[in-house]
Amino acid sequence: MRRPTERFASRVENYARYRPRYARAAIELLSARCGLSASAVVADLGSGTGILSEQLLECGAQVFAVEPNDRMRAAAEARLGARPGFSSVKGTAEVSTLAAGSIDLLVAGQAFHWFEAGAARREALRIIKAGGWGALLWNEHPPAGSPFLADYQALLLHCAAEYAQIAASRADEAAMREFFGGTMEVATFPNPQIYDFQGLSGRVMSSSYAPEPGHPQYDPMMAGLRAVFDRHERHGEIVFPYRTLVYFAQLKPPA
Repeated sequence: MRRPTERFASRVENYARYRPRYARAAIELLSARCGLSASAVVADLGSGTGILSEQLLECGAQVFAVEPNDRMRAAAEARLGARPGFSSVKGTAEVSTLAAGSIDLLVAGQAFHWFEAGAARREALRIIKAGGWGALLWNEHPPAGSPFLADYQALLLHCAAEYAQIAASRADEAAMREFFGGTMEVATFPNPQIYDFQGLSGRVMSSSYAPEPGHPQYDPMMAGLRAVFDRHERHGEIVFPYRTLVYFAQLKPPA
């Protein structure tokens, strides 16, 4: 596999345009349980194009968006650079460059599976304030799925060699529990998305495992995607099942 920090360099436009925001109720949970407020200082690790950072800024928080990929970080800066409270940081979850004891809330959206959990935990404990919280957010497919989702996933399993491995590594509860230090809570919120075919195509191509133009599987994948869309669309749109999962806990050093 390519290095995690380089995987999305060619996917930035589709990522920024077609990846979903997190369920509003998930952000409300961060406010109710994890200290998100207008006075909070938040580190968004692996912040990408700024999808989660934008939602945190809408709550009035000061947000340090930490992202190693130059093109992803530039997209976030173009999107959010004029917003009060936004700071863009070249760094990683393992080496954030943030000041020790400076962060009230540490979050990561759709990024934790790219972290080295042990090193990221050590860095989190370094930068978090005493009593501070961490939250790992994911937009994932619900277990029940749908007929559309079954066909969509079968297509990716056939055409995208890395899909199964990457999908299995996301929302790894054992790794997240290690990161938090042994205990965590989880909350789940529905977050379905509506796509036309252009939106569905863009969503697929925002994924690092999707074959790109010139790859032998690109044309078969796109033809299959068209067939899947045509089979399931209603009035030119499909419902893409999502739920937002939030794993959260206070970040505490070892006893």
